[in-house]
Amino acid sequence: MPATPPDPGHPSCLPDSNGAARARLTRLEAQVRHDLQAIEAGPRAWVPERRDLDGSVMADIVIVGAGLSGLSLAFGLKRQGVERVRIVDAARSGCEGPWVTTARMRTLRSPKTLSGPDLGVPSLTYRAWHEALHGEAHWESLDKIDRTDWMAYLGWFRAVLGLTVENETRLLAIQPEGDHLRLHLDKAGTPLRVACRKVVLATGLEGAGGLNVPCLVRDAVPRARFTHSGEDLAAGCLTGRRVGVIGAASSSFDWAVAALEAGAASVTVLARAPSLPRTELLDWSNFPGFLNHFADLADCDRYRFTRRMFAFKTPPTAEMYGRAMASPACRLVLGADVRAIGMEGETIGVETGAGRFEFDHLLLGTGYRVDLTRRPELAPYAAEIATWADRFTPPPGEEDADLLAYPYLGPAFELQEKRPGSLPMLGHIHIFNSMAVPSLGPICNGITGLKSGVPKLVSGLCRGLFVSDLDHFYSALDGYDKAHFQPQAAHL
Repeated sequence: MPATPPDPGHPSCLPDSNGAARARLTRLEAQVRHDLQAIEAGPRAWVPERRDLDGSVMADIVIVGAGLSGLSLAFGLKRQGVERVRIVDAARSGCEGPWVTTARMRTLRSPKTLSGPDLGVPSLTYRAWHEALHGEAHWESLDKIDRTDWMAYLGWFRAVLGLTVENETRLLAIQPEGDHLRLHLDKAGTPLRVACRKVVLATGLEGAGGLNVPCLVRDAVPRARFTHSGEDLAAGCLTGRRVGVIGAASSSFDWAVAALEAGAASVTVLARAPSLPRTELLDWSNFPGFLNHFADLADCDRYRFTRRMFAFKTPPTAEMYGRAMASPACRLVLGADVRAIGMEGETIGVETGAGRFEFDHLLLGTGYRVDLTRRPELAPYAAEIATWADRFTPPPGEEDADLLAYPYLGPAFELQEKRPGSLPMLGHIHIFNSMAVPSLGPICNGITGLKSGVPKLVSGLCRGLFVSDLDHFYSALDGYDKAHFQPQAAHL
């Protein structure tokens, strides 16, 4: 497989004039190698090799998604001696994840001190990389991490660990084949068929189903006249336009700033609630008891906690709120729950609890919806995948159809059969995106939970690989005869 191109933060990409930063990064990479050796982060490979029908070596695990989660998992597996891991991503190199595409905030929302994909190795942290590039004083003065810097760091992380990514490669379908899986991929227009023992879907927010576009919008507004926060914004489409933003959580204010910068004549943010969200849930959840042991709770408690977590909305960053509200062309309308939308000629009319508004284009900050039928790789099996509705009956008055539609996952993030024995292949499909939250907790959908989620999933994957080859390992033990001691003949 071709090597991943180095990112802009790699020493080979720094301008010659920045020799000090180049030298610091070179020293940091030497420290990374030393640290990994010191903690035995590369144990011997132990998974028995299997071969495909054509004689080629089969992948043990394919990770779909090379963003933050996918790279972290690949590193975690490498630390456990699992070597035959393939990482694929639909995006072109350097654009994996949302950081330089659909993420429109200036900085990450997470505190700069959070541990991320480093998995506890200090020299692999964002802080170590940032200090090598910019110095310790710059780190101390930093408030939040710039999202483009974060993307550059992930590129460096991938390069320094030698993680190879197959870019522009999209998963189309998963099929059972004996005791393994057959993945159907499209690599820049070329079909690929890959055999593997397990697949991990580290596919982000949209990987749980798709964009949540309210029926009021979808049924009334031409497709070219609205854009979801998970989509790219066509250049020039907002210039001189009256823009309405539906929603008032974090992505909506990111949208408002993006619209103003794109030349919108006016931007109106319509908030259903009478006040803006204030509380960042991930700040509360960031403690070992909750992150490490949510999955150990009874179903009733996991359901109760998840339902309460889902009621929280992510507040805007102070910076993006301030930038939006500082513009005389932007206004916020609270208590503006949308009741009807219709086209009147070329104008979009929106009736809300706070009055009627007219726009030329709508920007949606309406989130994502879990729907297995919208995922091509899972849709053929949706009827056989166990959901929370199949395993749990909530108390009267606490029914939540959206929550109950989530898949009911096993302890290794694996899909489970609705009817035991109906489709064993599901146990080899592991979900590491927002679909997993009700079953495992918020440890698979952001930086905060990675330190808990990655080790848990890596452990589950390794257990599955080990248990499925018990006879091989017993035979190896039974025939083990390596001499570690040889008595001298005179003492016999």
